[in-house]
Amino acid sequence: MRIGELAAASGVSAKAIRYYEDIGVLNPPARTPSGYRDYTPQAADRLAFIRSAQAVGLSLGEIRGIVALRDRGTTPCGHVLDLITARAADLDRRIRELQHLRTELGRLVDRAHHLDPADCDPQRVCHLIGPSS
Repeated sequence: MRIGELAAASGVSAKAIRYYEDIGVLNPPARTPSGYRDYTPQAADRLAFIRSAQAVGLSLGEIRGIVALRDRGTTPCGHVLDLITARAADLDRRIRELQHLRTELGRLVDRAHHLDPADCDPQRVCHLIGPSS
């Protein structure tokens, strides 16, 4: 199948498909005598994997490592488990950071309700953000 057909079937743009080939997450296809890319049905499967892996937060570099293992005949499941375990831990850390930020923003909102703009020090940019007076 040609690149336009693969793009339509996979929901991935032709530009992205060419990019995936360039960075090594999608194997370059054979070429027709006239030079057109000629993809096998397995290319659509690989693109579906790439999209699924990106959806769970894996980077293209990580995906390239996974498909390289598979292309060498190694089952990448253990490596994938390590990656998604690390991604889950990273998300937990980010959630804690966001919860802390939300608490801080709530504190600033409360502070704003108790400050009079007329009391603002003209030497400061904004009396809401910064050290308490």
